[in-house]
Amino acid sequence: MRILILGAAAGGGFPQWNANNENCRRARSGDPATPPQTQSSIAVSADGTAWCLCNASPDLRQQIEANRPLQPSPDGPRRASPIAAAVLTNADIDHIAGLLNLRESQNFQLYATTRVQGTLAANSVFNVLNPDYVHRQVIKLDTPFSPLPGLSVTAFAVPGKVALYLEDRARDDFGTQSGDTVGLEIQDTASGRNFFYIPGCAGVTPELAERLRNAPLVLFDGTLYTDDEMIRAGEGVKTGQRMGHISMSGPQGSIHAFQDLRVSRRLFIHLNNTNPVLDLSSPERAAVEASGWEVAMDGMEIAL
Repeated sequence: MRILILGAAAGGGFPQWNANNENCRRARSGDPATPPQTQSSIAVSADGTAWCLCNASPDLRQQIEANRPLQPSPDGPRRASPIAAAVLTNADIDHIAGLLNLRESQNFQLYATTRVQGTLAANSVFNVLNPDYVHRQVIKLDTPFSPLPGLSVTAFAVPGKVALYLEDRARDDFGTQSGDTVGLEIQDTASGRNFFYIPGCAGVTPELAERLRNAPLVLFDGTLYTDDEMIRAGEGVKTGQRMGHISMSGPQGSIHAFQDLRVSRRLFIHLNNTNPVLDLSSPERAAVEASGWEVAMDGMEIAL
């Protein structure tokens, strides 16, 4: 099974178009310690020929052009794509806007929960995905499905929040319901090897911890290094928890939560532009790596 890291950054990418913090200034200047990253998405294949997207970033066209396996074969037909399926983990803009890049009457399967499919159906702009070609499939939690031959995917609920543009601010829970945010367990059916993709998660519950225990590979929410990071940076008024994201550090953070789970390989993905870990030379980056974690970067490929 092959895994391509198409994008490692959170919504807005890195550098974000209107962010002028030190991280973004250095990235724009070409500083090799702060390499630019596109918005979070991965692609998975059992055979290296047919590929399944996990989330569809607004940067998807750029990501396809940067990853040869996702491009049409030079000796193939006039219209063709190795992308045969897409699975969505939530309805956040940075995970669904890229679907609009896939509107040119190309066959593929689109998988999401009832809640996320309902969001797509309610927004007429997604009608550009011609239903004669794009087949929308509802997935049930904790029920395996096969988006491609050789791949089995199981979606499961994780702590999170309804997408920002869908919030009901009159409610304490902002209208969040089961199916708004999911993680994915992806398995190569031939080898039995599996991994977990969880780009958005507000906390590691005992149930989630047991699901991930002894996993060979987990790609996990790395949005913020500290919960109040955006507030202290002067770039927002919300904590990570308010946005539905667990922080990396601290006693309530993911590094601490994973320390006894014996996960063989752990990578942070979906990093906000304020996160100091984006600076390869930062003490925070060193601390993350010393704890046994890696930080995903655009262009990485993982084989399982």
